[in-house]
Amino acid sequence: MPHFFTDRRGGSSLGVYESLNLALHVGDDPAVVAANRAQIGSAQFMNQVHGDEIVIVDSVTSEVPTCDGLITTKPAVSLAVMVADCIPLLLVSKAAVGAIHVGRAGLVNRIALKAIHMMGSLGATDIHAILGPSICGVCYEVPLQMQQDVVQEHPRAFATTRKGTPGLDLPKALIADLMSVGVSYEAASSCTYEDEMYFSHRRQNPTGRFAGVVSL
Repeated sequence: MPHFFTDRRGGSSLGVYESLNLALHVGDDPAVVAANRAQIGSAQFMNQVHGDEIVIVDSVTSEVPTCDGLITTKPAVSLAVMVADCIPLLLVSKAAVGAIHVGRAGLVNRIALKAIHMMGSLGATDIHAILGPSICGVCYEVPLQMQQDVVQEHPRAFATTRKGTPGLDLPKALIADLMSVGVSYEAASSCTYEDEMYFSHRRQNPTGRFAGVVSL
């Protein structure tokens, strides 16, 4: 199951979008974004809205679905998820693959578990999860009430930032969800806020988006 994560390098975008920005919704030149996307090959993108909608796709089309998860059972159809602090989650199996956008909202609405269930209904077994670079718990500061609301459902999300303020550790909480349904995983160690090789909405706004890409 081929998969990869892009970073900021190797594209044509300028300024705050330097240089491999893959997002059309952040104010970058659309022609430049199209050229950047062409560099990573043909892939189905989505219009991500922090919801729990997941779309099954059979081919890459110019119609961009509004959703936060894509699944395909078709070989050679690449799926892309864009992020700049959220978790780009790739799910792989022999029967289906998925690209899932897991931010705080995605964790709360359990979009990853929904995707795993959908992949199972399509014949996927032995699903393996790959978590790309995202913001870490000591960097992701949130209001106390928001932390408490999330931790009530996802205790492993509890974090304290290096400033001693309330934080959320989304990867740790997502991994707990994955383990609860027997899904194996691997996780990138890079924090997007700390590592300037990646776009980070928290560090710089506006900024670009990098992507996780997967295919069967």
